[in-house]
Amino acid sequence: MEHQTPHSLKQSVMFSHRLAQLSKALWKSVEKDWQAWIKPFNLNLNEHHILWISYQLDGASITDIANFGVMHVSTAFNFSKKLEARGLLAFSKKENDKRNTYIYLTDEGKELLLETFRSYDEHTYSVYGGALPIKELYGKFPEFSELLSIVRHVYGSDFVDRFESSLLKFEDCLNEEDGHLCIKSLSDDEQEDISKSS
Repeated sequence: MEHQTPHSLKQSVMFSHRLAQLSKALWKSVEKDWQAWIKPFNLNLNEHHILWISYQLDGASITDIANFGVMHVSTAFNFSKKLEARGLLAFSKKENDKRNTYIYLTDEGKELLLETFRSYDEHTYSVYGGALPIKELYGKFPEFSELLSIVRHVYGSDFVDRFESSLLKFEDCLNEEDGHLCIKSLSDDEQEDISKSS
Protein backbone atom coordinates (compact mmCIF):
# COMPACT_ATOMS: atom_id res chain seq x y z
CA MET A 1 0.00 0.00 0.00
CA GLU A 2 1.35 3.40 -0.97
CA HIS A 3 2.23 5.86 1.83
CA GLN A 4 0.06 8.95 1.57
CA THR A 5 1.37 12.26 2.83
CA PRO A 6 -1.08 14.64 4.55
CA HIS A 7 0.33 17.59 2.61
CA SER A 8 1.29 18.47 -0.91
CA LEU A 9 4.78 18.59 -2.30
CA LYS A 10 4.22 22.30 -2.99
CA GLN A 11 3.38 22.93 0.72
CA SER A 12 6.49 21.00 1.75
CA VAL A 13 8.76 23.05 -0.52
CA MET A 14 7.19 26.35 0.55
CA PHE A 15 7.43 25.51 4.25
CA SER A 16 11.03 24.31 3.96
CA HIS A 17 12.07 27.38 1.96
CA ARG A 18 10.29 29.80 4.30
CA LEU A 19 11.88 28.21 7.37
CA ALA A 20 15.34 28.13 5.75
CA GLN A 21 15.16 31.76 4.64
CA LEU A 22 13.85 33.07 7.98
CA SER A 23 16.33 30.95 9.97
CA LYS A 24 19.22 32.15 7.85
CA ALA A 25 18.17 35.80 8.21
CA LEU A 26 17.77 35.48 11.99
CA TRP A 27 21.03 33.57 12.40
CA LYS A 28 22.97 36.16 10.39
CA SER A 29 21.74 38.89 12.73
CA VAL A 30 22.33 36.83 15.89
CA GLU A 31 25.82 35.86 14.69
CA LYS A 32 26.78 39.48 13.95
CA ASP A 33 25.48 40.72 17.32
CA TRP A 34 27.06 37.82 19.24
CA GLN A 35 30.45 38.35 17.59
CA ALA A 36 30.36 42.08 18.41
CA TRP A 37 29.42 41.27 22.03
CA ILE A 38 32.34 38.90 22.68
CA LYS A 39 35.02 40.48 20.46
CA PRO A 40 36.55 42.51 23.34
CA PHE A 41 37.20 39.22 25.18
CA ASN A 42 39.22 37.64 22.36
CA LEU A 43 36.63 34.88 21.92
CA ASN A 44 34.83 33.56 18.89
CA LEU A 45 31.26 32.21 18.84
CA ASN A 46 32.25 28.57 19.30
CA GLU A 47 34.54 29.39 22.22
CA HIS A 48 31.94 31.52 24.00
CA HIS A 49 29.28 28.88 23.36
CA ILE A 50 31.55 26.18 24.82
CA LEU A 51 32.22 28.30 27.93
CA TRP A 52 28.49 28.87 28.35
CA ILE A 53 27.61 25.18 27.87
CA SER A 54 30.42 24.15 30.21
CA TYR A 55 28.95 26.43 32.85
CA GLN A 56 25.41 25.15 32.29
CA LEU A 57 26.27 21.44 32.22
CA ASP A 58 29.18 21.59 34.74
CA GLY A 59 31.19 18.54 33.77
CA ALA A 60 30.16 17.98 30.18
CA SER A 61 31.84 15.52 27.86
CA ILE A 62 33.08 16.63 24.45
CA THR A 63 30.12 14.75 22.98
CA ASP A 64 27.74 16.67 25.28
CA ILE A 65 29.33 19.95 24.17
CA ALA A 66 29.02 18.97 20.51
CA ASN A 67 25.43 17.78 20.83
CA PHE A 68 24.21 20.64 22.97
CA GLY A 69 26.16 23.22 20.97
CA VAL A 70 24.98 21.74 17.66
CA MET A 71 28.55 21.48 16.40
CA HIS A 72 30.80 18.71 15.11
CA VAL A 73 32.73 16.75 17.76
CA SER A 74 36.05 17.86 16.24
CA THR A 75 34.93 21.51 16.44
CA ALA A 76 33.97 21.08 20.11
CA PHE A 77 37.27 19.36 20.87
CA ASN A 78 39.53 21.79 18.97
CA PHE A 79 38.00 24.93 20.42
CA SER A 80 37.90 23.38 23.90
CA LYS A 81 41.64 22.68 23.63
CA LYS A 82 42.22 26.34 22.69
CA LEU A 83 40.25 27.42 25.76
CA GLU A 84 42.25 24.98 27.89
CA ALA A 85 45.49 26.51 26.58
CA ARG A 86 44.22 29.91 27.73
CA GLY A 87 43.50 28.49 31.20
CA LEU A 88 39.72 28.86 30.83
CA LEU A 89 38.80 25.15 30.76
CA ALA A 90 40.15 22.05 32.45
CA PHE A 91 39.91 18.52 31.07
CA SER A 92 39.59 15.52 33.38
CA LYS A 93 38.42 11.92 33.59
CA LYS A 94 35.82 10.71 36.06
CA GLU A 95 36.71 7.92 38.44
CA ASN A 96 33.77 5.83 37.18
CA ASP A 97 34.22 6.73 33.48
CA LYS A 98 37.76 6.63 32.10
CA ARG A 99 36.61 6.51 28.46
CA ASN A 100 35.25 10.06 28.24
CA THR A 101 36.98 13.35 28.86
CA TYR A 102 34.97 15.90 30.80
CA ILE A 103 35.30 19.67 30.65
CA TYR A 104 35.02 22.09 33.54
CA LEU A 105 35.34 25.85 33.70
CA THR A 106 38.35 27.05 35.65
CA ASP A 107 37.98 30.01 37.98
CA GLU A 108 39.43 32.16 35.18
CA GLY A 109 36.87 30.72 32.76
CA LYS A 110 34.00 31.48 35.14
CA GLU A 111 35.26 35.01 35.65
CA LEU A 112 35.61 35.62 31.89
CA LEU A 113 32.11 34.24 31.25
CA LEU A 114 30.73 36.44 34.01
CA GLU A 115 32.58 39.42 32.54
CA THR A 116 30.90 38.79 29.16
CA PHE A 117 27.52 38.80 30.92
CA ARG A 118 28.36 42.05 32.69
CA SER A 119 29.20 43.66 29.36
CA TYR A 120 26.02 42.53 27.58
CA ASP A 121 24.07 45.48 26.19
CA GLU A 122 20.54 44.62 25.11
CA HIS A 123 20.45 47.67 22.81
CA THR A 124 23.12 46.16 20.56
CA TYR A 125 21.18 42.95 19.91
CA SER A 126 19.02 43.56 16.83
CA VAL A 127 16.92 40.37 17.19
CA TYR A 128 16.04 41.40 20.75
CA GLY A 129 15.10 44.84 19.45
CA GLY A 130 13.05 43.20 16.72
CA ALA A 131 11.08 41.24 19.33
CA LEU A 132 10.27 44.31 21.47
CA PRO A 133 7.17 45.29 19.43
CA ILE A 134 5.74 41.80 20.13
CA LYS A 135 6.43 42.24 23.84
CA GLU A 136 4.82 45.67 23.81
CA LEU A 137 1.76 44.34 21.96
CA TYR A 138 1.24 41.08 23.91
CA GLY A 139 3.06 41.87 27.16
CA LYS A 140 5.59 39.07 26.68
CA PHE A 141 8.28 37.85 24.34
CA PRO A 142 7.56 35.05 21.84
CA GLU A 143 7.57 31.68 23.58
CA PHE A 144 8.79 29.59 20.62
CA SER A 145 6.42 26.68 21.34
CA GLU A 146 5.99 25.80 17.66
CA LEU A 147 9.71 26.15 16.99
CA LEU A 148 10.52 24.00 20.04
CA SER A 149 8.14 21.36 18.73
CA ILE A 150 10.00 21.29 15.40
CA VAL A 151 13.38 21.08 17.15
CA ARG A 152 12.03 18.31 19.42
CA HIS A 153 11.06 16.27 16.36
CA VAL A 154 14.40 16.91 14.64
CA TYR A 155 16.83 16.56 17.59
CA GLY A 156 14.72 14.59 20.06
CA SER A 157 13.08 15.25 23.40
CA ASP A 158 16.33 14.83 25.32
CA PHE A 159 17.90 17.78 23.47
CA VAL A 160 14.94 20.09 24.16
CA ASP A 161 14.56 18.90 27.77
CA ARG A 162 18.26 19.55 28.46
CA PHE A 163 18.03 22.91 26.75
CA GLU A 164 15.04 23.99 28.84
CA SER A 165 16.46 22.66 32.13
CA SER A 166 19.80 24.39 31.46
CA LEU A 167 17.96 27.67 30.79
CA LEU A 168 16.11 27.30 34.10
CA LYS A 169 19.41 26.60 35.87
CA PHE A 170 20.95 29.60 34.18
CA GLU A 171 18.01 31.82 35.10
CA ASP A 172 18.18 30.61 38.72
CA CYS A 173 21.89 31.50 38.87
CA LEU A 174 21.57 35.04 37.51
CA ASN A 175 20.70 38.31 39.19
CA GLU A 176 20.35 41.71 37.65
CA GLU A 177 21.97 44.49 39.63
CA ASP A 178 22.23 48.09 38.48
CA GLY A 179 21.41 47.11 34.91
CA HIS A 180 24.08 44.39 34.75
CA LEU A 181 23.97 40.61 35.01
CA CYS A 182 25.83 38.82 37.77
CA ILE A 183 25.96 35.25 38.98
CA LYS A 184 24.29 34.72 42.35
CA SER A 185 26.26 33.44 45.28
CA LEU A 186 24.37 30.26 46.09
CA SER A 187 24.31 28.29 49.29
CA ASP A 188 25.57 24.69 49.06
CA ASP A 189 21.96 23.41 49.27
CA GLU A 190 20.80 25.68 46.44
CA GLN A 191 23.78 24.67 44.29
CA GLU A 192 23.00 20.99 44.92
CA ASP A 193 19.33 21.48 43.97
CA ILE A 194 20.31 23.20 40.72
CA SER A 195 22.83 20.46 39.90
CA LYS A 196 20.16 17.79 40.42
CA SER A 197 17.79 19.56 38.01
CA SER A 198 20.31 19.54 35.15
